[in-house]
Amino acid sequence: MIGILGFIALYALGRWRGWGRRWLYAAGFWWLLLMVAHLPMQVENPLARFAGGTFEAWLVFGLLAALVLAYRTALRRLRGAKPADPAPAPSGAFRPAELDRYARHILLREIGGPGQRRLKDAKVLVVGAGGLGSPALMYLAAAGVGTIGVIDDDMVEGSNLQRQIIHADGRIGIPKVFSAEVAMKAINPFIEIRPYKRRLDDGIARDLIADYDLILDGTDNFDTRYLVNRICAELGKPLIAGAITQWEGQLSLWHPAAGGPCYECVFPTRPAAGLVPTCAEAGVAAPLPGVIGSMMAMEAVKHLTGAGETLAGRLMIHDALYAETRVIGVKRRAACPACGAGSEPVAEAPSP
Repeated sequence: MIGILGFIALYALGRWRGWGRRWLYAAGFWWLLLMVAHLPMQVENPLARFAGGTFEAWLVFGLLAALVLAYRTALRRLRGAKPADPAPAPSGAFRPAELDRYARHILLREIGGPGQRRLKDAKVLVVGAGGLGSPALMYLAAAGVGTIGVIDDDMVEGSNLQRQIIHADGRIGIPKVFSAEVAMKAINPFIEIRPYKRRLDDGIARDLIADYDLILDGTDNFDTRYLVNRICAELGKPLIAGAITQWEGQLSLWHPAAGGPCYECVFPTRPAAGLVPTCAEAGVAAPLPGVIGSMMAMEAVKHLTGAGETLAGRLMIHDALYAETRVIGVKRRAACPACGAGSEPVAEAPSP
């Protein structure tokens, strides 16, 4: 009886700690321990008496468990088998299924067929597949952005699922970029996904960013945030950057090549270590990343299609706790080391 309770305890611990299927390794070790304790050549083993059962019973139990796990693994692989790619469309044309999928976009005067064509031809890189990257990636995929790159070196953990909606309980323990790829392909099989399972650093940032038309940054690491901004400014790439903490979020489109400021124009000094806690340190309201991340995707769609007015040259600040949103104007700073031209940032009257 105690032997069975050991398996139950390991399963419960695995669920609580977000181990995913990794609890099976601990369960396998416990089974081997029980088998050794019940070896027939032993006169008496205190562990065998404590755990209960016999060598033959635990052997049969292990074989049955192995058969069940093998069946479940085979079934999961069959269900997760990659479907055949849709038949290629003639060059420059939408498939009939795509026209039906994007019909609500095409009906919009500000997007229409030409705007949807620009989305299909666009290449967007999302840095981070966490709280902000999750909704941004899902809506970019749903909107029909033709090529989406995502870079992140983290693995999916149980604690992510409170807010990182692109991931799922069944994908705990796998790299976030591959989990995101599965979710985006499930939403839209007509797009290309490029997952990069690594951290963005100086060694690859320039070459990677140069290959994309638009960059979205949803990281909570200031080193990465300033690196992405600097490379985007050097290459003339537009950058949509969001940030969140607890109940508050902010968002802007930084594009010095079009006359606007860059991130470092407005935030020239990095916060001291520990001054701005991460979500893991300070917590975050679950829907907040969805609000800001979805708005990042909305800004991307507007920028790529030319619809409406983007947040270029403006900074949006959202306070979810008191349901207040402000938009302030910002300008370039002459002494900015990243883009180095323009005037000091000036706050304008909040937008209504």
